[in-house]
Amino acid sequence: MGDESWEILQRARELADRGEEFALATIVWRQAPSSGQTGARALITADGQIHGFIGGACAEPVVVREAQRVIRSREARLLFLGTTEPGDAAFPAVPGGMVYVPMSCQSEGALQVFVEPVVPVLDLLVVGRSPMVLLLAELANDLGWSARVADLPGLTADDIHERSLVVVATQGHGDEEALELCARARPAFLGLVASSKRGVSLLEYLAERGVPQELLNRVHTPVGLDLGHTSHREIAVAILAELVRLRAAGAFSTPAQQASAARRATDEATQAIDPVCGMMVTVDASGWSANTHEHDGTTYHFCCVGCRDRFAGDPARYLTDQEV
Repeated sequence: MGDESWEILQRARELADRGEEFALATIVWRQAPSSGQTGARALITADGQIHGFIGGACAEPVVVREAQRVIRSREARLLFLGTTEPGDAAFPAVPGGMVYVPMSCQSEGALQVFVEPVVPVLDLLVVGRSPMVLLLAELANDLGWSARVADLPGLTADDIHERSLVVVATQGHGDEEALELCARARPAFLGLVASSKRGVSLLEYLAERGVPQELLNRVHTPVGLDLGHTSHREIAVAILAELVRLRAAGAFSTPAQQASAARRATDEATQAIDPVCGMMVTVDASGWSANTHEHDGTTYHFCCVGCRDRFAGDPARYLTDQEV
């Protein structure tokens, strides 16, 4: 493994430690004269930063775009980046499930790139010592999460970081102390196992003790989906179900991830995709770019005059099967 591959893996470890999702792209096949080499890797972040070399000026923006889609969907993709239709003499037929992306500026070269999402493991801390606590941690571990159990007096703020999901289930054994300690540590999620009445009482008590209201407002109580009448151990299922739902909705993103998503939304609003080669084209606030063509009332943007002229000669060829 070369130095560049080690650097990419080190970068991957750093992002994972910060809880950031990203994608790894690997060239699994190439057709000369593509500049990408088989086995080459690149790491792509959610906001489109790329680390490593995956191909030239035409291939790279396409891979970045597809990697961002992979990050959002959390589903891997195998890309075929080529210059002619799959099945032509120069290229093998594209198997089902492979995403074909025409690359008019790749000369006669082509690439197959495997893009896979990397989703950091969730860190769950369950505070308490009941059978439900142990079951919740066990179920979370079965999902591939990193689940821990702690209790007073051994629990400290060092046990919690900004990516932690914390469930306080002390249930009468030091509730006030445990909830205050966890709230002040500012985890990504804080839930309290208690009845609605007990939860309100605890929050009012902590407010009187001087715990900032903005911290108390972040406490989910009673934590867990309402599954009706449940046993003590079944509460663990209800809690895990709520956490899974919130994760799917993106509720556990860190401030850095939220800022990245905001930047990405802004970037997407000022870019267009060349329908011929798939490259990103910068469009200013007025909708202007260097190479455009209007077809059926829609303005299309292109990376170069060549792509514009190819599109103008046969628009239907490039509009019949656009990837969304």
